[in-house]
Amino acid sequence: MGRKVTVAACALNQWALDFQGNLQRILKSIEIAKRKGARYRLGPELEICGYGCWDHYYESDTLLHSLQVLAALLESPVTQDIICDVGMPVLHRNVRYNCRVIFLNRRILLIRPKMALANEGNYRELRWFTPWSRSRQTEEYFLPRMIQDVTKQETVPFGDAVLATRDTCIGSEICEELWTPHRSAQSLPTNGGIYLLANQKGCDGDRLYYDGCALIAMNGHIFAQGSQFSLDDVEVLTATLDLEDVRSYRAEISSRNLAASRVSPYPRVKVDFALSCREDLLEPPSEPVEWMYHSPAEEISLGPACWLWDFLRRSRQAGFFLPLSGGVDSAATACLVYSMCRQVCEAVRNGNQEVLADVRAIVDQLSYTPQDPRDLCGRLLTTCYMASENSSQETCDRAKELAQQIGSHHIGLNIDPAVTAVVGIFSLVTGKRPLFAAHGGSSRENLALQNVQARLRMVLAYLFAQLSLWARGARGGLLVLGSANVDESLLGYLTKYDCSSADINPIGGISKTDLKAFVHFCMEHFQLPALQRILAAPATAELEPLTDGQVSQTDEEDMGMTYAELSVYGRLRKIAKAGPYSMFCKLVNMWKDACSPRQVADKVRQFFSKYAMNRHKMTTLTPAYHAESYSPDDNRFDLRPFLYNSSWPWQFRCIEDQVTCWHPDFRLPSPMTGSWRPRDTDMVLFLKPRNS
Repeated sequence: MGRKVTVAACALNQWALDFQGNLQRILKSIEIAKRKGARYRLGPELEICGYGCWDHYYESDTLLHSLQVLAALLESPVTQDIICDVGMPVLHRNVRYNCRVIFLNRRILLIRPKMALANEGNYRELRWFTPWSRSRQTEEYFLPRMIQDVTKQETVPFGDAVLATRDTCIGSEICEELWTPHRSAQSLPTNGGIYLLANQKGCDGDRLYYDGCALIAMNGHIFAQGSQFSLDDVEVLTATLDLEDVRSYRAEISSRNLAASRVSPYPRVKVDFALSCREDLLEPPSEPVEWMYHSPAEEISLGPACWLWDFLRRSRQAGFFLPLSGGVDSAATACLVYSMCRQVCEAVRNGNQEVLADVRAIVDQLSYTPQDPRDLCGRLLTTCYMASENSSQETCDRAKELAQQIGSHHIGLNIDPAVTAVVGIFSLVTGKRPLFAAHGGSSRENLALQNVQARLRMVLAYLFAQLSLWARGARGGLLVLGSANVDESLLGYLTKYDCSSADINPIGGISKTDLKAFVHFCMEHFQLPALQRILAAPATAELEPLTDGQVSQTDEEDMGMTYAELSVYGRLRKIAKAGPYSMFCKLVNMWKDACSPRQVADKVRQFFSKYAMNRHKMTTLTPAYHAESYSPDDNRFDLRPFLYNSSWPWQFRCIEDQVTCWHPDFRLPSPMTGSWRPRDTDMVLFLKPRNS
């Protein structure tokens, strides 16, 4: 009697609404699973249409095309003699559900709707789907005619049930259900069992990168772990496991047995099919493996790089254009492109034909085979140092040295003629010529002159991105890369529509602290010594006149706070959900050894004033790879207003009252005073919108 089963879990790089491509990847995964001897194949959530369809789930087209793909899967010879478990949206009684559709040999066995929906952070499943609320209950689902024509079934079970094969029982648990307080699958593998996790991988057209990492486990041990980051579109894990090991493991857990004997039974769908073979005594079982973790710096080197690759190949552009300033942020962005090139070369060496075909299409050379990351980087990345009279020779040299070491096509130019022309137009119209503060100008003049430089760099970046390949006799255009980190975005320490405005931003969800760790990682692992000088230099925008040829401004001095403090503020604001008063109360204890209550109150007031005044900038923030849990990304992750009363009169008064209780002679200064200044405000006083 057979007792060993071979099962498969898949990680697929699906693309929202790419029904043709999604179908091919699903079929390929099933083919691989069968070739490895699997009799059950599990795929990722909503794999037929792609997870990130968002408001396209409202469209009947999405439901129609999903059914058409399902019909194609049912009809395919590839799906015969293996239980296939796929994810797709299903309309039942005019209600949309996020479902698993499980089928075998052209017959649908069960449609299992999701019972707990993800509805926090980046996820809004309750916006599009309804959870199935009838635990351990099913009803009949009337199949659409196009499916009836294939399966010859009129209805199939729909609801919370399990499959009973000849040798075992199969239940489903869909994503969010795993973390609910009362899991629907508690009476399934409560203690012991075989557990398969399938996941989407890659970028399916949005800010998220799904990190794959499918797994197969049994009785608390891992037997197969997929790659967390890779350029493979289809990854299939299989393991051969002994059902008797599960039964033996469960037998001695009396508490589990007692609980299992008391729960209400699940509806069972009988399946005349076995996952095991009759004669499997000599079939070698899989051995446990050690779980592999990446360090944060490794994750940054891999995740955003894979995200960049998906954006590049799917947008059908010819490469990237990056303004390279010689600072940490733009250097980190350049290193991510270089890391992407390293991964592309490695994938080609490992025989990945899809990656090879994509590279050849991007560089427009059908005979090209990438071998050296520096050579590939020279074909895919154009870097540009945009100097002005306020730029130092040091930053210029650092940018050029890094470009040489990663192999990018590097351009140097001077923006002063453009700045002079734009300021000249203003002077011609108004009769007034603004001056920097160092030359006697006001703070308004000083800020405007800084912003002119920043915005002209954006204009030039797009001009060169569109035409630099044309000037070199090559086809195509380039995607403009942004390089504003999450901390600067949080505070609004950036100019609206400057180089923070780009097509995509691979570091927009990464903190300055983590970026420095990543750059240090690249210096050691990618052998890029130029990064040592970049790490040692103070962060600066270089938008004000130099003093004796040296930088006269630094970012932390401009912001009035350190990047380390910004990370703390960001986590308290977003993760701890702290307003001004709550943040003050928490920081009084957190920083009691370094700051007095008065100093803490000043810091909190300064942060929230700047945050409120610059929140509006987040509405224009470049789409960024999502990495940090306190990201201020306004478009989905951080849903807050972008027009605030930036004086926070009630909140700051509560803080003042509390501090006064401890120090009667202390009074907070007026909310409308203060020495800080943002790099760009753009919205006129009092009620400063900021948007993240």
